[in-house]
Amino acid sequence: MTEYAADVLVVGGGPAATWAALKATEAGARVVLADKGYCGTSGATAAGGTGVWYVPPEPAAREAAMASREGLGGYLADRRWMARVLDETYDRMNELATHGRYPFPTGPDGQPLRNGLQGPEYMRRMRIRIRRAGVRVLDHSPVTELLTDADGAVAGAAGYRRQLHESYRVRAGAVVLATGGCAFLSGALGTNTNTGDGALFAAEAGAELSGMEFSNAYGIAPEGTSVTKTAFYSFATFYQEDGSVLEGAASQGGRSVIARELLTGAKVYARLDRADEGARAAMRLAQPNFFLTFDRLGIDPFTDWFAVTLLAEGTVRGTGGIRITGDDCATGVPGLYAAGDAATREEICGGFTGGGSHNAAWAISSGSWAGRGAAGHALSLGPGRAAGRPVTGAGGAGLRPTGRAAAGPEHREAVALVQREVLPYDKNYLRHGDVLAASLRTLDTAWSRLRAGLHGEGADLVRARQAAAMTAHARWMYAAALARSETRGMAKRLDHPDQDPAQHHRILVGGLDRVWTRPAAKAVVTA
Repeated sequence: MTEYAADVLVVGGGPAATWAALKATEAGARVVLADKGYCGTSGATAAGGTGVWYVPPEPAAREAAMASREGLGGYLADRRWMARVLDETYDRMNELATHGRYPFPTGPDGQPLRNGLQGPEYMRRMRIRIRRAGVRVLDHSPVTELLTDADGAVAGAAGYRRQLHESYRVRAGAVVLATGGCAFLSGALGTNTNTGDGALFAAEAGAELSGMEFSNAYGIAPEGTSVTKTAFYSFATFYQEDGSVLEGAASQGGRSVIARELLTGAKVYARLDRADEGARAAMRLAQPNFFLTFDRLGIDPFTDWFAVTLLAEGTVRGTGGIRITGDDCATGVPGLYAAGDAATREEICGGFTGGGSHNAAWAISSGSWAGRGAAGHALSLGPGRAAGRPVTGAGGAGLRPTGRAAAGPEHREAVALVQREVLPYDKNYLRHGDVLAASLRTLDTAWSRLRAGLHGEGADLVRARQAAAMTAHARWMYAAALARSETRGMAKRLDHPDQDPAQHHRILVGGLDRVWTRPAAKAVVTA
């Protein structure tokens, strides 16, 4: 086993991870970043373009930006956090322009437009920045478990280096989990690394999660493809197989109509026929990756019909994740911090998806805060203490079976079972209490089996831990969805279609062998 030492270990390789690594280094910490893929190309952001919640510091504009999402999110967001994110994002995007030399376009008035990013170029420059800052980057090196000291504080992590075929361990004074959300290997663009690993690691160390009921996000994609960039479908008309308009179908507020039609076995077609010539040109410049699939298929999406489907994006485009307990994105476990989609985004989105723009701003801001917070914690331990303390692996399911490993499920079987319970529209999207409860019983049984027997070595250990993380994620999602017996934000219940004022609170969830839920103790202040 190869050993590394650092003040701060950042787990992940997307925007939140790279901002965390950069800011931890600037705070004086020695930083190691371990990415499951190749930092700069892996993850949902690197695969496409994204808007950014970038609002100049003008009171009226800021007020409008904050008010626009409060109702959609069921009034579960926190205005103090919204203001913090708007401030931090504004500063970091300007920094990206000056220090990162990102080539922002200019508007007709000659002013730079900093409310959007091309993912590949953005992440290419972020990799360059952290390398120049002195961050040690371990590519293709998925983490498999956290390490803790005798007091339960997080003290690093262990993993497996795919290309070197060797295990490794990083001893660190603090760890930032920026591993992204969980899309259950649905095939959505850029989400093949997003299997919920960070949430599993955090729960094993004793952290809680929040907002996991807000996890039923599905993106529109051309049938047979992976591109779930949905903003441009606001220009679409949706059609049935006979050519008639599918009434009620829409990108915003009408996706359930599409889901119900697809459940009948019929196809749904779309055409971006409500975009004028100016909008068409602007769309191609804004997100060229969106059109790459159409160009390869010989389809003009503005004039030709094309079949669409819905792909699950879970907590990647949803809201739930590791609970944040401090302004520095601490998790309540000493030495452990969370950022980006691995963390809950309820602070700024409440119970409604942050889409691209809010989630992008959250990644920038929470990554920066987590990096600084982790650096401060690690450096406060004093020279040598982090590297010298005895550590123990915190990992369980898929790593240390409680029964006979030979009798356990194989990782592919475990993943297939989770997908059968989470991907179908009539289970996760069009939710009903009876269906949720039945799926949760199936998932609980599956967890017991894999906890007793799932195991792997080397690359198979990585896959086994992914299967465990997805199973845990699904159980937390459905337990929280059952606990919220109302419709609020994106957590819609067919059997409870109305919002209940008595449930104006966040729901915490945690546990592994036994999952628990409880209302958050303190109400959220929205004004």
